[in-house]
Amino acid sequence: MKYIHPRKNLILFLFSLFFAVSCSAGEKPLYDISINGEKIRVEIADTPESRQKGLMYRKSLPEDQGMLFIFEKEQKMSFWMKNTKIPLSIAYISKSGVIREIHNLTPLSQKAVQSSHSVLYALEVNQGYFDKKGIGEGDQVHFSF
Repeated sequence: MKYIHPRKNLILFLFSLFFAVSCSAGEKPLYDISINGEKIRVEIADTPESRQKGLMYRKSLPEDQGMLFIFEKEQKMSFWMKNTKIPLSIAYISKSGVIREIHNLTPLSQKAVQSSHSVLYALEVNQGYFDKKGIGEGDQVHFSF
C-alpha cells in the first residue's frame, strides 16, 4: 500500500470538491455556429422544458453568445419575453439554415412575436448583435455540431 502525505490528501480532496461543484453548477455546454464568418457560442434549448425557460431570469448574456432553440419540425414559432430582462434580438431560421426574419424583443414583454414563416430554429442574441455584425434575412447559418 502506498503512503500518501496528509497534505496531498487535502489537495486531492479540494480538487475533487471543486470539480464536483463546478460540474453541478448547471452550466450548459456551448456550441459554435457561424453566420457570415461571425462565430457565435450558443446554448442549445432542444427540450420542451429548456425551450420554455429560454433565457428567463438571466442578468446578462456575453456579447458573442446566444441560445439556439431547436424544434422537432418546421412550424410558425412564437416567442415572448416574460421574466427576461435582457434586451434580445431573435432570428427565425429555416430547416436549411437560412435566416427568414429577425425581430427585436422588448424585455419583460408578454406580447408574442410570431414568425411569418415555418422555421425549425430560433436564435436569441443580445439586441443589436445582428445589426452590428451585418447579419440579415437570407444569410446562411452554419452549424458545427
